[in-house]
Amino acid sequence: MTTKHLLITLAHALVGWALCFATMGIGMATTSQANALIIHAIAAPIIFGLVAWVYFSRFGYTSPLTTALIFVGFVIALDFFVVALIILRSLEMFTSLIGTWIPFGLIFLSTYLVGLLVKNSLWKPITSH
Repeated sequence: MTTKHLLITLAHALVGWALCFATMGIGMATTSQANALIIHAIAAPIIFGLVAWVYFSRFGYTSPLTTALIFVGFVIALDFFVVALIILRSLEMFTSLIGTWIPFGLIFLSTYLVGLLVKNSLWKPITSH
């Protein structure tokens, strides 16, 4: 994998993370923390499934397993360094199954499954006109 390929893969992970971050931010501003966490846990695999579909349809430089590991690793790193250490100044979020571990698992699973579907041509890739 070239540096360019890695940067494109990480850019997709960043888009997914930013959309999840926005989901949590909007949720925390408009509803209870419990509801925001549930909404985020539902939205995260949908968001990353869509991001993965775009990635695999247009680029697909990495295998579904590698991409799922990169995406979830990137999310964990940003949640740790940006959200926990800088924004919250606490690692407490990592004690919550619904707040972190379930979304991490679902992000991995949705990315992996979408990658398999696109790579095996079960979902039509995005085409340019």
